[in-house]
Amino acid sequence: MGSHSWLMGLLFWFFSISFVCVNSQESASSVFIDGKTVIGRIDDDFICTTLDWWPPDKCDYGTCSWGRASLLNLDLNNIIFLNAIKAFSPLKIRLGGSLQDKVIYGTEDNKQPCVQFVKKDSEMFGFTQGCLPMHRWDELNAFFKKSGAKIIFGLNALTGRTIQPDGAKGAWDYTNAESLIRYTVQKNYSVHGWELGNELCGSGVGTRVAADQYASDTISLQNIVQNIYKDVEPKPLTIAPGGFFDAKWFKEFLDKSGKSVEVVTHHIYNLGPGVDQHLVEKIIDPSYLDGEINTFSQLENIVKSSATSAVAWVGESGGAYNSGHHLVTDAFVFSFWYLDQLGMASTHDTKTYCRQTLIGGNYGLLNTTTLVSNLWECIFLSLV
Repeated sequence: MGSHSWLMGLLFWFFSISFVCVNSQESASSVFIDGKTVIGRIDDDFICTTLDWWPPDKCDYGTCSWGRASLLNLDLNNIIFLNAIKAFSPLKIRLGGSLQDKVIYGTEDNKQPCVQFVKKDSEMFGFTQGCLPMHRWDELNAFFKKSGAKIIFGLNALTGRTIQPDGAKGAWDYTNAESLIRYTVQKNYSVHGWELGNELCGSGVGTRVAADQYASDTISLQNIVQNIYKDVEPKPLTIAPGGFFDAKWFKEFLDKSGKSVEVVTHHIYNLGPGVDQHLVEKIIDPSYLDGEINTFSQLENIVKSSATSAVAWVGESGGAYNSGHHLVTDAFVFSFWYLDQLGMASTHDTKTYCRQTLIGGNYGLLNTTTLVSNLWECIFLSLV
């Protein structure tokens, strides 16, 4: 109930400050909030955000907006960045994105060279395979421990599969992922959840995996987690599939994965491409924003009617895909979309909502260069 009250307080704050930022000339109105009626229940740490893998030369529509925001090159010694995460404590951070299914892990048993992503237009997502060195994983975990963040790590779900025109075939080769998980436990690093794959469900982005195969792979992940963490409590969550909602695919996946999946995640980019010149019109149009209700409602019903005990999360949501749009998705106006999403998700039994991104692209909560909040900058200037 406390977390629900927190969200209601956030909504009240948002509507109050909105009058300041839009500089409305109309007379003030009263807002009454009935705090006695429960509409939905959310996690105490409902707010979640993301960090991505994109290198600096990731560009969209002629704009390269990622800078040094990748998990591989982010400045972990920046005190502003550290304090920003601490301010949300405890903040869930999902580590993943399009390139996660092209990441190998530089564990001792990995025989491939641990090299970084290289831009190559002929490759899926425009980059070659990349690697997470274990010394960087050590640095990231030291930083996350200091910040108090709860980490969800997105695993590469394409290893071992053959990419064909109609999708990725074969079972997931979990050898490298298992090695990373084992290394993580040996180092006593805290991971809140292990998520399998990124946007491979339904019709997929780049490629796809059939629901029955994905269910089998998720069962494998759950078995690995239970085995490696057998003497560790609490055990991390098993999370999947981390992609766009497709009712038929999600239903089959949940029916066949049973209780192996504890959190079912989906992504939202309901505003369209970042290059769209009508984003602001969509953001301030309630009827347009309400179009996403159907997704939340359908997933809620599928989860409740299936044999699973899983709960629903939004695992990634940046509003406008392909890195967003500068001065729109990284500006105060985007708060109207964001707060609407938080409210909509919470009323449909979504327990956690992960915003793309904490930093990086044109939809970061923090400025990629200065690490100062994109939202508070507007509020400060308005009040001054």
